[in-house]
Amino acid sequence: MDIHRDTAPHASTSSLLSPSQTPFTVPLILPTLSLLLPLILNPSQFQMLRVVRRLFRPTITHSSLEERYVRLEILCGKDLKVPSERMPAGIYISINVDSRRRWKSAISVLSSEESAAWVDTVTLSPQASPAFSVEIRASYEADRMLGSGELIGKLQLSWHMEMSHSLVDLSFPSVRGVHPSLTLKVAVVHACDDALSDTLVDCKIARDTDASHARLAKYVTRKRVSHLKAAVQHFQLVLAQCPVSHPDHAAALTNLACARLKGYVRNDLQDIDGTTSLFREALALRPQRHPDHPLSLYNLTEALPLRRNKKSTAADAREAAQLYHELLPLCPEGTYLRSIAAGPNGVDYVIGGCNNLPIDASDEGICLRRVVLELCPQGHQLPVSLCPEGHSNRDYYLNNLAFSLKLRFDHQGKPNDLDEAISLYEEAPRLRPGAPSSPVSTNCKDIDDITRAISLHREALTLRPLGQPHRGTTLSNLAHALKTRYNKLHVSEDLNEAIDLYRESLRLTQLDHPERHVPLFNLSSVLCSRFTHTQKNEDVEEAIQLCRESLAVLSSLHPSRYYSYFRLQEAYMSRYCVQYKPADLALAVENFRLASRHPTQGFPARLVNAYNWTVTAERFSHASALEAYVTFFELLDGHLATRSSTISRREAAAAFHYARLLPSRAGQQWSLASRLKTPVEDLESANPKLAHNYLELSKLVSNAAQDSTTITDRAAADRAATEYRKLAEQWEAAVAEIRSLQAFSRFLLPPSYANLQAAARHGPVIILIASQYSCSAIIVPTSGDPHHVPLSSITLADLKTLKDRFTRAIRHASRMDPAESRTDLIVLWRTVWDEIMLPIVNVLENVVKLKRRSRIWLCPTAAFTSIPLHAANPFQTKADRSKEPCLEDLYICSYTPTLSALIRSRRMMKKRVSPSFVAIGQGQPGAGKGKALSAVDSELDLVHKLVPATATHTIISGDAATRAGALQALEENTWVHLACHGKEDPVQPYNSHFVMRDEHLTLLDIIDKDIPRAEFAFLSACHTAVGDEETPDEVIHLAVGLQFSGFKSVVGTLWEVDDAVAKHIVKAFYKYMFNPKEGGVMDPTKAAWALNCAKLCYTRREDKSAA
Repeated sequence: MDIHRDTAPHASTSSLLSPSQTPFTVPLILPTLSLLLPLILNPSQFQMLRVVRRLFRPTITHSSLEERYVRLEILCGKDLKVPSERMPAGIYISINVDSRRRWKSAISVLSSEESAAWVDTVTLSPQASPAFSVEIRASYEADRMLGSGELIGKLQLSWHMEMSHSLVDLSFPSVRGVHPSLTLKVAVVHACDDALSDTLVDCKIARDTDASHARLAKYVTRKRVSHLKAAVQHFQLVLAQCPVSHPDHAAALTNLACARLKGYVRNDLQDIDGTTSLFREALALRPQRHPDHPLSLYNLTEALPLRRNKKSTAADAREAAQLYHELLPLCPEGTYLRSIAAGPNGVDYVIGGCNNLPIDASDEGICLRRVVLELCPQGHQLPVSLCPEGHSNRDYYLNNLAFSLKLRFDHQGKPNDLDEAISLYEEAPRLRPGAPSSPVSTNCKDIDDITRAISLHREALTLRPLGQPHRGTTLSNLAHALKTRYNKLHVSEDLNEAIDLYRESLRLTQLDHPERHVPLFNLSSVLCSRFTHTQKNEDVEEAIQLCRESLAVLSSLHPSRYYSYFRLQEAYMSRYCVQYKPADLALAVENFRLASRHPTQGFPARLVNAYNWTVTAERFSHASALEAYVTFFELLDGHLATRSSTISRREAAAAFHYARLLPSRAGQQWSLASRLKTPVEDLESANPKLAHNYLELSKLVSNAAQDSTTITDRAAADRAATEYRKLAEQWEAAVAEIRSLQAFSRFLLPPSYANLQAAARHGPVIILIASQYSCSAIIVPTSGDPHHVPLSSITLADLKTLKDRFTRAIRHASRMDPAESRTDLIVLWRTVWDEIMLPIVNVLENVVKLKRRSRIWLCPTAAFTSIPLHAANPFQTKADRSKEPCLEDLYICSYTPTLSALIRSRRMMKKRVSPSFVAIGQGQPGAGKGKALSAVDSELDLVHKLVPATATHTIISGDAATRAGALQALEENTWVHLACHGKEDPVQPYNSHFVMRDEHLTLLDIIDKDIPRAEFAFLSACHTAVGDEETPDEVIHLAVGLQFSGFKSVVGTLWEVDDAVAKHIVKAFYKYMFNPKEGGVMDPTKAAWALNCAKLCYTRREDKSAA
């Protein structure tokens, strides 16, 4: 130990510190004994004693010492390594005088150089405290401490004599190969202005915690398992004394978890799951802004990668990356925590694990890639050992994110994803000049983009000559681009070159390479294409053999077996389409079946395959068509049911892409969406434990399927397959347990006919179905079997023509004088009556025996959704000069998107609350949002006057009619009247919207809101009940959106309505709805009757005017 003298001129005397294992007094040492001192004292103590002798002043008296005090200023510490190797919250100094008195410095954050600084002082009395100890301790809590922390070093010191003001360097015993040191400044003062605190707490919790820290440090340094067991046992005792409500519960959890983690790292303990759970529980008790939140984040990031290494769970890697994304901004530069978290054993290690994850098109996967990219700013270098060969820079992560976006574009068709992917791919090579360009998407429609991609792939190939390990991948990329261009232009040279490139790629892939199956089924695909063009049998025979080889090298549950099945059915179908052998069609269907049901492949790919299966079965009239449809919808249910409600509805906008293309559908988008809103959410209300278990198992099954793609070792693959089977069995058992509940007997199953028939309790439901094969109607009566009504006089093409003619006729009629006859519309309504509704009415009257003025519900699907079925009219006169009744003369018509929606609406009708009415109007939308609607304010005033006084009613209009204001009104009121522009989005129907003052109120906004009080909505807006332009055969529109979100009855318009007509209908409608003779009762079930009466009233008035 060195003692440095302060040469300040005013420093005449000072006190001296002497360290040793036991206090000693310099004046009592005899001259002869001094010869033995080098043998008794360590070099630091002997060096200090020589300094003491030089500073000795014989004139000082004992009485003068009694009048003086010594002030110690703690300056800094160096080489402060923690014996247990734990990450500390900080370092503090403790000066202990006796068993009850000690002084404790502030906790200083450890720097990246393992040093710490203080500006703390303590004043001691040499007379009252002749001996004391100095300790350096690590604290694991920045806030309230549990115990005294872990001891880094301790020295026993005593007072001897005076000296000048001095800096004292204390050297402590070695820790992990270095000697911690502490620098103090010593000064003599004549008054004691700060006494020692009586802060030593002697309690069992503190004693057990300190003892556990000591045992854990011994375990780390001496590697004896007995020390680990003792540490874990004592930490468990501490946790038992700190229940959940105890302020030290989080600290106790963390200490136990850290001890167990040390044991796991050294293979002395095995339970990584329990350890991770302890860290997670501690983090939950230390939310953001808690002083120990960063350290708890770090502790969990240490455990998650270790668990992933053991279990190969992708979820752990994703979570660790997200935690580092949150942690690093909380770690100031220069701190030890920052240096470790941002170093090779911290975030770099986690990023390396993320690199090994399969790149997918999921939102979660893309979010992970963005997180990884943000964790690797420009110039960041990842250790080569943690990154695939040749990729240690940011460009690698740009490529990963770009590829994920490209996959999502393939799945969802969002142009923005493709544009961003191309931009990222172009940025990547700029960060690494001379590196091969990454693949530009070849799924675009622009032939120039495809040709550009081919050029980039050729350039990349020149940078990967023979012998370069990634040449095979570049060959496959170029072949894929050429195949894509062949599909567009049908130039045989492109196809032949693609075959040659795939063959070369296959030759470069060793027989035992874990990815050998990829070039096998890629080559199979291009050979099938050439067979279709040339009809050379050897091509298709080779294609089939290649697919069989790919299956042979893959384990039974490998996700890529899906692609082998897919390519095999492609080969059989190619041969069937040329040779028409029934055996080939049967083999193709069998491989459709195997691919669709392959459990470890993700739902999106299997949905595509099932869709293709339905198309093939319909096209060739194969008996598996019904099975294909059932498989498709079961997969769609399974895909969406594992998501939370909000995510499910957002994913639905993309996941329904193929459902919307099916040739026969009965409002399945809303049918499935409504079922998705019900099962898990209802289960969470009825039985939260079962719901939680189901969702957790669903995630585990999904993660296990994804993780298996990264396993290359056969033994590990077999273990993963066994683990997957166990999880799948647990998932099936959980579903069976849910179905044992009476209310959930059809959980994840389509409703039975008996369930669906409940929709017809108050009147028959007529489902109208159109496909390229036939058009027909199914009448679901209140009792008995359904009735099939062939509509042989009309085809799908006729319906599309009818829709276009209605559009033109309505547009023309809007410009006509009111007195002019609407001849075009009359002809069209007569066509609807003769060819569609008359056959249905005949069955209703003669078979179902339905009385006139009864309720019926129309459930149109496909092209029927754009036809005004309720307006069907024969426009004929009887012999007695009376008019033949039209459909609305015979029955009171309503529409429903699905039977399930109608059932749900009636079930919710039972939950009535006190009515409240809000009228929302926006007649002055912002610039570019539509023309001004001058009649809105007067319409709102009219409605306001007609609402019964028994209901609370408000008006929101003008500047108050904003998106947020409208959403709040929808949540708070039971009845809503909307008067504004309503716009369809033909590309993304869920973005269809009502025009508000500031932002659009979208269909997705409404669906995402919980509107439990909703009963009735009147949409006095244009375009609120038509199908979207791209697929008018589906009921994705604003009126149904409100019904799906909770409204029991909704009135909407099929096209833009004249203001004067709308005002007349609104007035008559509400007069019938709120009949004064009935006391102004607000009953949403009267909506169809009231609307029917209002229209008849308007029609009679028009007839009188015409007469």
